[in-house]
Amino acid sequence: MRRNGGDLLVQVLREAGVDTVFGIVSVHNQPLVEAVARELRFVPVRHEATAVNAADGYARATGGLGCALTSTGTGAGNAAGSLIESLAAGTPVLHVTGQVESRYLGSGRGFIHETKDQLGMLQAVSAHAATILDADSAGKILRDGVSRALARPGGPVSVEWPIDLQYAEQTVTAEEFVIPGPAALDPGQLAAAIEALAAARRPVIWAGGGVTRAGAELARLLELWGVPLLTSNSGRGAVPEDHPLCVGNYATSPGGKQLLAEADLLLSLGTHFRSNETGDYSVPVPATHVQVDLEPAACGRVFPATVPVVAEIGEFLRGVLDSGRLAAVDAAWTVRARETRDLVRAGQRDGLGDHAVLSDAVRAALPRDAVIARDVTIASSSWGNRLLPMYDPRANVFPRGGGIGQGLGMAIGAALADETRPTLAMCGDGGLAVHLGEILTMAQERPWLVLLVCNDGGYGVLRNMQRATGTHTYAVDLTTPDFALLAQSIAVPYRAIRAAAEAHEVLAEAVALRSPVLVEVDLAAYGPMKAAFTPPVSVPTGA
Repeated sequence: MRRNGGDLLVQVLREAGVDTVFGIVSVHNQPLVEAVARELRFVPVRHEATAVNAADGYARATGGLGCALTSTGTGAGNAAGSLIESLAAGTPVLHVTGQVESRYLGSGRGFIHETKDQLGMLQAVSAHAATILDADSAGKILRDGVSRALARPGGPVSVEWPIDLQYAEQTVTAEEFVIPGPAALDPGQLAAAIEALAAARRPVIWAGGGVTRAGAELARLLELWGVPLLTSNSGRGAVPEDHPLCVGNYATSPGGKQLLAEADLLLSLGTHFRSNETGDYSVPVPATHVQVDLEPAACGRVFPATVPVVAEIGEFLRGVLDSGRLAAVDAAWTVRARETRDLVRAGQRDGLGDHAVLSDAVRAALPRDAVIARDVTIASSSWGNRLLPMYDPRANVFPRGGGIGQGLGMAIGAALADETRPTLAMCGDGGLAVHLGEILTMAQERPWLVLLVCNDGGYGVLRNMQRATGTHTYAVDLTTPDFALLAQSIAVPYRAIRAAAEAHEVLAEAVALRSPVLVEVDLAAYGPMKAAFTPPVSVPTGA
């Protein structure tokens, strides 16, 4: 059989350990999709943005590479927003998009699906982007893209491939990937950090997304040192959140701020201190700040770093542990950590009222390693991102860039990455409406996926923010479907939660179905939170 670019792509993906690809077939990617559908698993989603979101969720759940195939022009443009999310999260995604015939590249003549400077657009939303300009270079460019995506820090890589070069004959051979490692840890930086850590009496650790592969080392440090662990949303689960020293994603809570105010040193590990997780950078930071990050520019970018260290987090922690310089802090500070952990959770539970039961029911219904993919919605931004315990970083899937509408696609990708355990998608009715068509993908592919829809008839977060400022509400009330009829129309089981007393039983029953199921939380019937949720960010209001 004559082999073309599609066969080459399949070979490269196999080398990278990818068995499932997400995308939409087009006249400008048919050779690629045909080969993937024949040799691997191709999941035809309903929108190119979801192709990238699903590949992103697949990559986070597996700890490897995700792949999305889109068409050129509008198709590539549709993918751009989701590439921004993958870029914000540093997720290794290979986005392969079509392109017009190579002889028409840059001609501007309006060839079908042609767009102005597609490569420039892709470069703006990807960690790296490249064009295949001849058949002989295709394998090298694809493998270079995979290596760049999987490098640390990595991120999404886009490759545009002219349709005539996709059809071109290829010699397909196996090669071994060489993933470049991070720069070696500077012994001087390590020594300076150890000196500062050993001198601290009331240290706090703040862990971000950089710790996802260093959970074992971080847990060892906690046990040795006996200090409190704060996390960003991205750092959750690296140390299981039932650990008694894990305060969690509560830096902006009163208890978290007080802990930071009393600390004499902050050890931050692979976190970029996002605005929504620092109260727009208002949290107190100790005068001594040891900041460890793979990205040199990250050190001191938000808060001053008195001891910057450019390193892979696991290597740094092993160096600290092997030094033998650290000993347990005073027992009173360890007690303070445990008390703060309990305090912040009790405070949030009180503000949630009966909504805390939803968090309990989700956790009770799912195994510890089940992926919980959360869209940006009140349930996610309140209890989903904090109170709901995470035990594995690969289970902690959410849009780090803050965009709505991406949760279901990420959940589909995560669910298809491992069909031996359930996956939960936590969405609001407003976010779900952005890519409502993907429930058809869910119904078609039949993953073990519970779609939990918190329905308050609109954009609840913005509605609460508008009410909090004393203005009238505007542009937040939306028409929503009858979710029971919607589920029936696509042959997906439907369940409803209308009161706290129903949550545990309904969610346990939904998980037990081992199939896609739509569970609606009818918030009008369920009732409001005791304290209306607004995000921990400031909004300029003018003079």
